Amino acid sequence: MIAVFILVVSLAVLLQFFVSYCRSIIAAYGKVELSEQARDLAGAGSRLRGEDFPRLVQLVDLCPEPGDDGTEIRAVRLYYKMMGGLRALFRAMAPVVSGWADQERGQCAYFAAVALDRRIAYNRDLMAQQVSHL
Repeated sequence: MIAVFILVVSLAVLLQFFVSYCRSIIAAYGKVELSEQARDLAGAGSRLRGEDFPRLVQLVDLCPEPGDDGTEIRAVRLYYKMMGGLRALFRAMAPVVSGWADQERGQCAYFAAVALDRRIAYNRDLMAQQVSHL
């Protein structure tokens, strides 16, 4: 019985740490301004919505990675799925929680747009280096 209690508490603490980690990543990326090219690709005329996240992550996956954001993208993908489940679970019972989860999903979409912007800039710099060595 004590072992089960320790397991449950450990999983709860791990989940709390994971959510804090993801929210700190999203907050850090939320302070970054998107370039005009990334805004066009993201379709961010007014504001990104949570439904834009899967499309943006697909675009991110198409770009070669600089090697420093793969773990963050995987973590935010899982967080996005968790928020989708939370949103669906509380849609009828607690609309406030559902609204908060939807807002978090929108921030995940902005994270993906910034990651796309970073990868585009990385590839642009890589191409410039290749051209300068010719």
